[in-house]
Amino acid sequence: MAKRKKKTTRGASPAELQKKLEQADRALVESLNQRAKLLVQLASIKKENTEPLWDDLADRRRLEELAEKSGGPLPAACLRRVLRELLSGSRSLVRPIRVAYLGPKYSFSHLAAVERFGSSADLVPLANIAAVFDEVNRRKVDCGLVPIENSTDGRVVDTLGMFARLPVRICGEVQLRIHHNLLGKSPQGEVREVYSKPQALSQCRQWLARNVPQARTVEMTSTAAAAELAAQRPGAAAIASHEAGVNYGLDVIAANIEDNPHNVTRFAVIGGEAPPRTGRDKTSLMFELPHKPGALADATTVFKKANLNMTWIESFPMPATKSEYLFFVEVEGHPNEARMKKALDSLKRKTVKLDVLGAYAKSEPVD
Repeated sequence: MAKRKKKTTRGASPAELQKKLEQADRALVESLNQRAKLLVQLASIKKENTEPLWDDLADRRRLEELAEKSGGPLPAACLRRVLRELLSGSRSLVRPIRVAYLGPKYSFSHLAAVERFGSSADLVPLANIAAVFDEVNRRKVDCGLVPIENSTDGRVVDTLGMFARLPVRICGEVQLRIHHNLLGKSPQGEVREVYSKPQALSQCRQWLARNVPQARTVEMTSTAAAAELAAQRPGAAAIASHEAGVNYGLDVIAANIEDNPHNVTRFAVIGGEAPPRTGRDKTSLMFELPHKPGALADATTVFKKANLNMTWIESFPMPATKSEYLFFVEVEGHPNEARMKKALDSLKRKTVKLDVLGAYAKSEPVD
């Protein structure tokens, strides 16, 4: 007598379900390739008509909306990453994009670059922020990505200072939630040294004092370099991303050890084409003020009069001067809006020098 196939509670056998999975896989691959072909055809037509090949913001928003409204069971974050890589891979068939970032690989700057451009982009790690600006300014890359602000440590002085040195513009931003992990090959009680970059050590200071008081902290040039070193030394640990731990074969001794659970680093996308106005933009400005009482108050009043929300203001020393300062300001709105134009005209009359560094869509933090 023939053995009957065992059925599941839904009436299908494991073999039948496996067959359906394989059919779904084949259909999925076919659909992905068909979409890629359509994008290549569309890009070819746009190129002939001398139109922009893509509307980066619109494409990303459309795919994010698809992920959010999918209905599951896959989480929206998972679908968003899949669709991001699909977009990146498809575009690379038409014209690979070359992006410089503050390296090395598996640093948080690298993760932000992948978040924005996908893994199929030609991502170029560089040793410091100045080198990223230089590559963008010399047009060796299409654009660059640099940290500009952290919710715990504040401004990134090296980035702000480079805007004063080179005529590089901002065309976008990435807000990345920063989750620090203690990585190593030893149990927590046996950790004697903790390596990481100064900002990461600062952002985990309280956790380290409570949980590994026996360990001394050692500053490194990057979190990824810290992970690489920790993999080579017994009793050593690193504060770095989960991806860095996987790459260097480290265990997660403790996850999410940042003192501020809302720790976010904002990265500026520099160079590239100026994005179109979206209706939810912000404008970055840099200006120098005359040396007289009330100069800063007079300058910032123009935004209040125009009913424009100033979201960030920082001062930083001007290069090669003794006591001169520049001001970096971000304001909600776009230079093409009438009230922003009026405010900028008024601001120009109150400053020694005014540069509009760029206008771009506001972003939301992502993991």
